[in-house]
Amino acid sequence: MKYPIQFVNKVIGAFGEVGEEWLNNLESTIQHYLEKWDLQLEGPVDNLSYNYVLKVIDENGNKAILKLGVPNYDFENEIRTLQAYDGKGCAKLLIADAKHGAMLLEYLHPGKMLSKVHDEQTAIQHFAKVWTSIRTSVMKNDSHPAISDWLVAFDSYSEKNPEEEGGISLDFIQQAKTYYKDLVDTSRGNELLHGDLHHENILYSESKGWMAIDPKGVIGDSYFDVISFLINQLFHHDNPKTVLKNRVEMLCEELQLEKARLLKAAIVMATLYACWGVEDKDPDWADAYTCAQWFKEFLL
Repeated sequence: MKYPIQFVNKVIGAFGEVGEEWLNNLESTIQHYLEKWDLQLEGPVDNLSYNYVLKVIDENGNKAILKLGVPNYDFENEIRTLQAYDGKGCAKLLIADAKHGAMLLEYLHPGKMLSKVHDEQTAIQHFAKVWTSIRTSVMKNDSHPAISDWLVAFDSYSEKNPEEEGGISLDFIQQAKTYYKDLVDTSRGNELLHGDLHHENILYSESKGWMAIDPKGVIGDSYFDVISFLINQLFHHDNPKTVLKNRVEMLCEELQLEKARLLKAAIVMATLYACWGVEDKDPDWADAYTCAQWFKEFLL
């Protein structure tokens, strides 16, 4: 079976030899779960990333999504997050085999992405409803990572770029760390966050309205769960800085958020995304860093 080269490169780039072996066995893995869960294959989705995602039909004639990935902590964590949400504001998990990297998910029909909604105010209203609906308390002994675990990327970047060869100011990273401490010190409590709640991870369902998909599952302050959306689908606009500023204002009003607090969270997360981008050699890392600098301007 032939797979899109971008998908193959992402899997091998992220998982190396383990990913290559997983790809070599993927055709038999697909067949195994089609038989095990009594599914009929319709075909893969268009926007593959690190997992192979297929449209299927179950034994009762209902459409579903079969998601296969390299078995690892992140895949297992996504399953735990979906179980915690239990279909509340997020596509429901139907069956899972965490050990072998497989899950069967509710199919959202027609599955239109929020990125197809071009009116900014309307998109923000839809986002706000999803953001509100997935708010979930942290359960005792939850084994999800925390935002603080993600922020080790700051120290990693600083160690690898002591002369600032990577393009991100070390002073700016230090400022982001200070803002994070401010947020932690004034937090009203942690929640289970989606961790990647943006336009492409919010789909429309005729029966349920707008719903989230593909949660990363991370513990932290709810303000951190807004930033992916703020900086997503931004740089195709004629004046992205103005659009970003308007998004901040509209979201603060829609969700009754404290503006200064949101901007501090935005500086932290946008700087983190930039550090990740440099590490992954993502050419778009500079966009995230630009957003972080704009957020600081808005704050001052």
